[in-house]
Amino acid sequence: MIESLLVANRGEIARRIIRTARRLGIRAIAVYSEADADLPFVAEADEAVLIGPPNPALSYRNAEAILAAAKATGAQAIHPGYGFLSENAEFARTVESSGLIWVGPGADAITAMGDKINARNLMAAAGVPVAPGTTDPAADLDSAVTAAGEIGYPVMVKAAAGGGGMGMGVAVDEAALRTEYDKVRAFAERMFGDGSVLIERYFPRVRHVEVQILGLADGRVVALGERECSVQRRNQKLVEESPSPAVSPELRARFLAAAVRAGEAVGYRNAGTVECLLDPSTNEFFFLEMNTRLQVEHPVTEYVYGIDLVEEQLRVASGLAPTFDPDALTPRGHAIEMRINAEDPKRFLPGPGVVKTWVEPTGEGVRVDSGYTEGNTVTPFYDSLLAKLIVSGATRDEVLERAKAAVAAFRIEGPKNNVPFFAELLENEEFRSGAYDTGIVSRMR
Repeated sequence: MIESLLVANRGEIARRIIRTARRLGIRAIAVYSEADADLPFVAEADEAVLIGPPNPALSYRNAEAILAAAKATGAQAIHPGYGFLSENAEFARTVESSGLIWVGPGADAITAMGDKINARNLMAAAGVPVAPGTTDPAADLDSAVTAAGEIGYPVMVKAAAGGGGMGMGVAVDEAALRTEYDKVRAFAERMFGDGSVLIERYFPRVRHVEVQILGLADGRVVALGERECSVQRRNQKLVEESPSPAVSPELRARFLAAAVRAGEAVGYRNAGTVECLLDPSTNEFFFLEMNTRLQVEHPVTEYVYGIDLVEEQLRVASGLAPTFDPDALTPRGHAIEMRINAEDPKRFLPGPGVVKTWVEPTGEGVRVDSGYTEGNTVTPFYDSLLAKLIVSGATRDEVLERAKAAVAAFRIEGPKNNVPFFAELLENEEFRSGAYDTGIVSRMR
């Protein structure tokens, strides 16, 4: 097993990884920016290294600074968490060429899945269902118009190098396509340094369902169930649950088999997620993208399968067998995760500030993965995620009731936060029924 681990991230995911590392007797090393010096993850690490100013480009995305910190502390491995450099193939290669262990999939898999068009084509070749769409970038507006005409409106205009719900627009006709194409292309060039755009069929009523995969050290790829991720604002997730209330045993078998094929197609190792869109009217699903990293919502899978995914990541990276029997994976119970963000609960606009009160809920089946505590300052430099409230139980109904009590007990004063939204959601009949889709938040607003 790895003996020392540098966590190249911050906030709740850094604390989460450090917690498992220390439980396993692994020396945990944190890196932090000047803005994060007082956050809990810094104090909880065995060692912490200041790597730069608040600007992420000069700290958490500064590969040279992170590698220098690894060298100075004698770290054996680097865990990137999610975001920042986690899906940067060049960084992964550099880590490994420096003689360090990369706790994640290989750089080739990251590269293969990082471009949405290339990923679509690879998945189609592997027999994974993909939505009707372009197999090459729409080089110009005329090409986009032609493609949309062949696919049929409405269409989704997507940045080929995008991710995290960013760089997408919907066009219901040619006039809208002309506007969205230019908008998405400009955004993609600015945010990702790649203006390539693809055109796909858009499904107005759809569910977002993903499958957790794990590429084992012996070369096998296993699927650890599905997660429902349809509660979203601006194409970004707010709530995830496992198992999905929309997925029957027959549909689940098809989902998991497709996800395993997807992982095998790129020789996948370590943790990853195959994201799909599900048409609830036909039970057809289509590949959306593969996230080549640990997901924010991984705790719901941990509860349902009774494993620690970070530990499994570390075991794969160390060349060790998993703690579970890959041939006897048995899900049990239900779990829901709510992303507690520093944003107002109506319009979901960011609201940083000083945390004056922080009281976490407790009780059976309640877990809080938090990045902050009382007295900390939530700055505008990073993602608005404050904490993840994860609730588990034997049945979905039991989890919903526990979640209501947990949300009512979660007190945050200072920065704006979306806790009141979850109180509203948990009383919403559409959500409680399980028969919801990605439009649920817009219907609530």
